[in-house]
Amino acid sequence: MARSPGSQRGVALVLVMWASILLAVVASSFIFDRRSEAMVVANSVSIARARAAADAGVERAVFEAYRVDNAPETWKRDGAVHDWSFDGAAVRVGMRDESAKIDINTASDALLRGLFVSAGLPDEQADALLDAVLDWRDADTLKRLHGAEEDDYKAAGLSYRPANAPFQAIEELQLVLGMRPEVYRRIAPSITIYSRQRGVNPQVASREVLLAIPGVTPDIADAYIAQREAALANGEPLPALAQAGAFAVAGSMVISVRAEARLDDGTFFARDAVALLRPAPRKPVTFVAWRESTAPPPAPPPGEPPAQPPR
Repeated sequence: MARSPGSQRGVALVLVMWASILLAVVASSFIFDRRSEAMVVANSVSIARARAAADAGVERAVFEAYRVDNAPETWKRDGAVHDWSFDGAAVRVGMRDESAKIDINTASDALLRGLFVSAGLPDEQADALLDAVLDWRDADTLKRLHGAEEDDYKAAGLSYRPANAPFQAIEELQLVLGMRPEVYRRIAPSITIYSRQRGVNPQVASREVLLAIPGVTPDIADAYIAQREAALANGEPLPALAQAGAFAVAGSMVISVRAEARLDDGTFFARDAVALLRPAPRKPVTFVAWRESTAPPPAPPPGEPPAQPPR
């Protein structure tokens, strides 16, 4: 039975409509894919720009570390944050001499204990944590009076044992039996594994580090910081901290640098580096740590210092 011309036109119209819908779907998918690719490319370009700006901030800090003049605009190794601009990106750069921190591998027992006490631990807990840290980093398996060795970690239900070797990163300190997360967060900005000194340099140390020095009270630390800032403002030599005694050391040839870059579109990139400065002209710097992050640091809990990146 032959179809009428009207019926054939109806079928053709339906086919045309389905074809149009199919083409529209294909076109929409194509447009969506291209838009997604364009967004990925744009984001990659932004990340690359922010990374380049942050890396430039690190290089600027290394340059400043080698300056020998005492000009007011010279960046000091005291942790002060400097606002800078590179290729249209806002960059914040801070550098600190690692001698400003307490080396958890080489610091004296009294200085480590002072750090734990200044973080709020009672004397007994500070003694126990100190012995546990020393048991972790020494080469033997002999347990100190308040320390912890392999059997203690097993009894605590932990699947690992002490390294019996120097700490490879400050984050490893979190594995020591008795180290609580809130204590680690408080002391993390004040510790290092790079200075290799038994003491600290009071002239660039933070208030938290100064308070770890036995005999240094909050009043002493605050008064010294005020003297130090006044000397910096007047271009005068930095004063010594008499109460530091044998715990005071000179500066080192190792600096830590944090450079944060932000673009107008909100892109964030941070570079954390630790640089070993050398007198050799062909290779004046060796980076012993090189970390990156594209996520802005989270806000710290009330009353706690900002979280520090891993090293």
